[in-house]
Amino acid sequence: MHLVIAGGHGRIALLVAELSAGRGDRVTSLVRNPDHFDDVRATGASPVLCDLEAVNVAQVAAVLSGADAALFAAGAGPGSGVARKDTVDRAASALFAAGAQAAGVSRFVQISTGGIGRVTGDEVFDAYLAAKGAAEEDLRERPLDWTILRPGRLLDSAGTGLVTLAETPLSGSVPRADVAGVVVALLDRPATVRRTYELISGTTPIESAF
Repeated sequence: MHLVIAGGHGRIALLVAELSAGRGDRVTSLVRNPDHFDDVRATGASPVLCDLEAVNVAQVAAVLSGADAALFAAGAGPGSGVARKDTVDRAASALFAAGAQAAGVSRFVQISTGGIGRVTGDEVFDAYLAAKGAAEEDLRERPLDWTILRPGRLLDSAGTGLVTLAETPLSGSVPRADVAGVVVALLDRPATVRRTYELISGTTPIESAF
């Protein structure tokens, strides 16, 4: 499998790249800063300079050409304001999906977030939730073999390999390592296409969670 990852220097993306490359997949990771190339290469992936806030659909499609699957794992990140929640968490996701569609890459996994639809009163966090929700809606309208993954609160602790995966709302947390494990498992399962999953830590091994 040739997997192309948007947001390739993110913590989940690096873990996905390491898992995928480790099992023999070809991985291309898009990053916006050439200083991050060595971190990407250390996972076994190949870095490509591509800022999704500064390119067009044709440029994204060119990067995705010949791939088997696309993963959107980008995010504006902590410290970013309302404007970048929209330009990264919504617009970049839509652009990456449009690029996949133009390149004929039908398999598309989007990392979203739990809590979509909530209003918390925190302007920036509410903008983040709204942007992720809009990105989901954009993806659902495309003729792609998409899967949306909504992890709970993200932890940097070691993965356990044990999760709860459901198509109904969940509340809880999950290590980024287990999110990465679930992403790799999703890519191998055609039955997960056009489904939206919530993910938290649990008691079920990832390989049995589907």
